[in-house]
Amino acid sequence: MGGLSRRQRARHPGRPRVLHTSVPTSEGTAGVLLTYVRDQVERGWSVTVACPSEGWLGYSAREIGAEVRWFDAAREPGPSVAEEVGRYARLLADLEPDLVHLHSSKAGLVGRLAVRSQVPTIFQPHGWSFLAGGGPKAVLAARWERFAARWTDHLLCVSDGEAEVGRERGVLAPISVVPNGVDLERFTLTDDDERREARRALDLVVDAPTVVCIGRLSAQKGQHVLLDAWPEVLRACPAARLVLVGSGPDEQVLRERAAGLEGVQMVGPRTDVPAWLSAADVVVFPSQYEGAALAPMEAMAAGRSVIASWIEGIEESLPYECGAMVRPDRPEDFAEAIVRRLTEPGLADAEGMRGWRHVLATRDAAEAARRVSQLSLSLVESRPRRRGP
Repeated sequence: MGGLSRRQRARHPGRPRVLHTSVPTSEGTAGVLLTYVRDQVERGWSVTVACPSEGWLGYSAREIGAEVRWFDAAREPGPSVAEEVGRYARLLADLEPDLVHLHSSKAGLVGRLAVRSQVPTIFQPHGWSFLAGGGPKAVLAARWERFAARWTDHLLCVSDGEAEVGRERGVLAPISVVPNGVDLERFTLTDDDERREARRALDLVVDAPTVVCIGRLSAQKGQHVLLDAWPEVLRACPAARLVLVGSGPDEQVLRERAAGLEGVQMVGPRTDVPAWLSAADVVVFPSQYEGAALAPMEAMAAGRSVIASWIEGIEESLPYECGAMVRPDRPEDFAEAIVRRLTEPGLADAEGMRGWRHVLATRDAAEAARRVSQLSLSLVESRPRRRGP
């Protein structure tokens, strides 16, 4: 990019130019990003979102007043990285942002290689890439994050656990923790009558005990564990139904497995997530790792009992009285927790009400977005000098 241009050096008090970049364009990361964009647009800032054209993120950002630049990139690192870095550098030269906010590992890789501290940079991992698996790939990912800390003006973590894992792995950039919040206008408490109405609208069996799992169909989100548990659920509750909402790299494998199980329905990616939460008796999240999972909090905001993996990134946001946490590698524990709540609907409803009260009191997305905007403005105003590569 070279040195800062005249346009970059010009002061725009209170109206910085912010570039948000993400490769994920749906589900949790996109939802969190959109709350930041909404707050910053409402402040009168110039906000641009760079992301792939698939998914709903770019279209939703445009609807709330952000500029959108399509930036198609592979989800995983590979031979395309060099070309992606070049395209991103050209995007930076065209937009000349005052701040770059990179969301998730791939945007963090491409963005920091292109920016290299020439513009104040926030990196928000939304779940560390080195937790995605073991072996050489994880070692290289951790090594990269340690190296890239030199080009990270601020590391934004969504949980204390995520921040602690980063420190333990030697990622030494300045860190702030801003827990994910829930859009309380979109995700609202629904009662039993609204549950039945939602099932009719979604063409589900109205009287069947219904379990819903929402998330990207991938090894991280653990739907395979839930399918392992499902035969045991059916033995105790033969009328039970399981709905998997989402798409992803494991979709074909999961569809093949689901075809051999009774009562399992896969509905693909959906934008009407609140309706699926409303239709559920219980919502299950069998994730294998998370930064700070947003979806369980959205389920609690809808007044639904939550069963989730007992892992960092979930345990901080799911009080025990709002559902159950079980080991992520034990399908039998998921089955037991599901069966108990399907056969004791009063328990599930009571947990859902406690979850709703917890989210209402502690997890307002608007407050989280305000904190991120304040951090962003402080970085712009500090104008740190370019440190170079």
